[in-house]
Amino acid sequence: MSRQTIDGKIYVQMLFGGAEKLAENASEINDLNVFPVADGDTGTNMSSTIEGGLAHAEAEQSESIAKVSEAFARGILLSARGNSGVILSQIFAGINEGLTGCDEVGATQLAKAYRQGVVKAYAAVQNPTEGTILTVFRESAGYAAARVREDSSVEDFFKAHIEEARRSLERTKELLPVLAEADVVDSGAAGYLAIAEGMYKTLTGELPATQRKHNESKESKTVNIDLFTRDSVLEFGYCTEFLLRLTTAKCNPDTFEIAALISALEGIGGESIVAYKQGDIVKIHVHTFTPGDALAIAQQYGEFLTVKIENMSLGHSETPAPKKKKNKKFSVLAVASGDGICSLFKDMGADYIVAGGQTSNPSIEEFIKGFRYCNSENIIVLPNNKNVFLAAKQAAELYKDASVYVIETKNLMQGFGALSVITPGITDMKSLVESATRAAAGVTCCEITAAVRDAVIDGLDIKTGDYIAITDGEISVSATSAEEAVKAALEAADTDLSEIITLFTGKNVSAENRAALTEEIEELYPDCELSVYEGGQEVYDYMIAIE
Repeated sequence: MSRQTIDGKIYVQMLFGGAEKLAENASEINDLNVFPVADGDTGTNMSSTIEGGLAHAEAEQSESIAKVSEAFARGILLSARGNSGVILSQIFAGINEGLTGCDEVGATQLAKAYRQGVVKAYAAVQNPTEGTILTVFRESAGYAAARVREDSSVEDFFKAHIEEARRSLERTKELLPVLAEADVVDSGAAGYLAIAEGMYKTLTGELPATQRKHNESKESKTVNIDLFTRDSVLEFGYCTEFLLRLTTAKCNPDTFEIAALISALEGIGGESIVAYKQGDIVKIHVHTFTPGDALAIAQQYGEFLTVKIENMSLGHSETPAPKKKKNKKFSVLAVASGDGICSLFKDMGADYIVAGGQTSNPSIEEFIKGFRYCNSENIIVLPNNKNVFLAAKQAAELYKDASVYVIETKNLMQGFGALSVITPGITDMKSLVESATRAAAGVTCCEITAAVRDAVIDGLDIKTGDYIAITDGEISVSATSAEEAVKAALEAADTDLSEIITLFTGKNVSAENRAALTEEIEELYPDCELSVYEGGQEVYDYMIAIE
């Protein structure tokens, strides 16, 4: 039976269906990687992104599609990970704008909303690349919109939308030569198609229209209650989080200032406060010894939608934060992975490390939490991965308590270069950011990893198990061992005018291989200063910074 309209309850069921279909295909989407390396994470990022939206949409419990859409858009934005995740969040933010004020919608209204999604998504990307999720969504939204009439059903719209999305996905190879060479379609676009298909199949009844508990693996953590006994003394306090709906009976939601709530929480000794407001929803994260006081303060302004309180002595995923720092001129927040690299970055002046990078992109919400921790007038952000740029920039736009400068460091080596010139005491932020940007751009970066599939890239015939060097984003050499790939990459790079070589060894590199390679590089490049760090990073056996 075809539907002329859908409401909020049907829409949220469709979103759950889209998430299910995406989760089923996440591994396959991850494997749609141009380079034959084990670093594909698009499917995982998009799944994590949409799950955050579902948590908010499910909590809304409304028959109004406008209210459900608004809740979903809010949650998906804060949970957005990776460039594809951020673009996905902007697609649904635009759709939400097109659904404003609607309790239910038909095909023509959906067509307008989806076109608004196109506008919003393209506006979020500084230099949009065709042949990606942007293209597939634009072409399929436009195709479906051109074919709906006043008497068209919602199924008519989605059927046309998906038919063109499938065709458009195949055309991504024609638009991006690098996809044709690797014989893959765009991964973000494939992820979006999975979502759209899941939504449509739920609408038509092919998938059961039932909701499920999201993030079950995360919510079912085992807590060792024996870590806090009758003789224990509360040392770290409670990690307290809640969603608050501002109510007109207690305040004016439109003019409510989040600063007043933050100040009150600080007044009871609250630390690591992360607080932000979207519409009439406030989300709070605070470490406190008196969670009841924190809840009482918040309830002066509205009523709770969700509450979570965890004793931080019980080994939860979140570690206790140090005492709140005094406000200072600027702080540095860096995205990094690997124990050695994280430790090195802190020694070089990074005030806060956001865990993540290749294969583990942080969310917008994680950035905002870091900004709050920094407690500075200015914050310099080093994403250190090109797939983290958009999340960092979106977080910077959302955060209003400091001036945030995102330096587009594409990898950890560029982050290392930027940190080397960021020194305390500088007050001219414009000059400091420009200097760090130049330092990052001046680093030649090489990453060494094993190929996970056969491929022919730029004329190089690569076999599974070969070691490849990716220099400044392009595969430069292939070799039979990681150490041979390092030497070949250095030989291929222009080191004649270089003075410094910095080598970061990965988690699986043995002490013997590290020592032998260090000795060989010193012999081959006696005029260069060589520094070697045990980075401990995953994926890449070696990373090289040449300056």
